[in-house]
Amino acid sequence: MNIKPLFDRVVIKNLETETTTKSGIVLPGTAKEKPQMAEVLAVGPGGMVDGKTTTMCVNVGQKIIYSKYAGTEVKIDGQEVIIVKMGDILAVVE
Repeated sequence: MNIKPLFDRVVIKNLETETTTKSGIVLPGTAKEKPQMAEVLAVGPGGMVDGKTTTMCVNVGQKIIYSKYAGTEVKIDGQEVIIVKMGDILAVVE
């Protein structure tokens, strides 16, 4: 996969969530919440966005937490990724 986001966009891939609870109950797909933790696959260059200078705060390979319903889901080379704005990223997980 070769994708280069523009401006303040970041390409992320959701991390797999557990399908069983701590007590061993298996959760069906409809009962699972949408994941909010992802890995950064590509980062745009930043620059001027809406008249303001945007500096990118994440790097490829970092794990992040993003807004629950943010971004646009895209399928590239059979892999589902999400393209989000830098402002939709809430935190970096270390």
